[in-house]
Amino acid sequence: MTGDKIDVLLVGMRKPVIVNGLKDKTNLHILADAKDPQAFIDSVADRIDAIAVSYTGNKVDAALMDRLPNLKLISSFGVGYDHIGVKAAAERGLYVTNTPEVLNEEVADTALGLLLCTVREFPQANRYLRAGKWPSGQYPLTKATLRNRTIGMVGMGRIGKAIARRLEAFGLPIVYHSRNPQDGVAYKYYPKLIDMARDVDTLMVIVPGGAGTRNLIDAEVLKALGPNGILINMARGSVVDEQALIAALKDRTIYSAGLDVVANEPHAPQELIDMEHIVMFPHLGSSTEVTRGAMDQLVVDNILAWAAGKPLLTPVPETPYPGKP
Repeated sequence: MTGDKIDVLLVGMRKPVIVNGLKDKTNLHILADAKDPQAFIDSVADRIDAIAVSYTGNKVDAALMDRLPNLKLISSFGVGYDHIGVKAAAERGLYVTNTPEVLNEEVADTALGLLLCTVREFPQANRYLRAGKWPSGQYPLTKATLRNRTIGMVGMGRIGKAIARRLEAFGLPIVYHSRNPQDGVAYKYYPKLIDMARDVDTLMVIVPGGAGTRNLIDAEVLKALGPNGILINMARGSVVDEQALIAALKDRTIYSAGLDVVANEPHAPQELIDMEHIVMFPHLGSSTEVTRGAMDQLVVDNILAWAAGKPLLTPVPETPYPGKP
């Protein structure tokens, strides 16, 4: 802390909401402005009280934490926080916050859009028209339809519930798999993912990333989903065994896939890009100005709440704030 203001290190891109929200109320140190980032960190290390992380592609690991001896808080953008060494943070007595809730409805909207695009081949039909092919014949009838499909939700957290509400409006049967049954959820619960995959023809994946879910959707699950199966991934690319998915799509072990994420973003595998029978988005889940602005503001609000001695707004479960349920 310098003077009566806390010192904050901004890791990631210069987002106006975050910069403008912090620059007058804290001593803000912007890593993106440094010609030599490592030397810059060394020059401010002893002063840093909090880190603001503006993008999920920017990692904050144990090594960085150890370089900042007075660090107390990591306020991160995004509902997922697998880019933060949260276990290391907990071991060091640090608090970590994320930005849940404010993006639930936007991501759920995107999930339904991706599902519809994948099942009905809307992007392919758009390309067909733009290529001037319509005068020579109607776009082929799609083999897939939402009618008579059963959706298996892989994950039933806040966003999962928002997606399920929308699926109900389409008249689709819904079942789910998660680590534990969810209170107040009437859909059928499957303790084992493989059993659910056998019983449905569409998997909607919306679980956190990280070691606990890495390659959760593997070759065995894809085989169980079957030749009419459609996989929709709204989670993290790491949740799906990408090579197993490529193989399953090539040999039609499953029918198709809709992917908002890939394992090595922003570098999608060329094998997936070349597949005309799948749909891919460039991680659009919460990508509207309104929602991203609200997420950025929550990064700021967590830092300012902590600086004022108030409870953190959205601490992650691994680092609960005292007095916060």
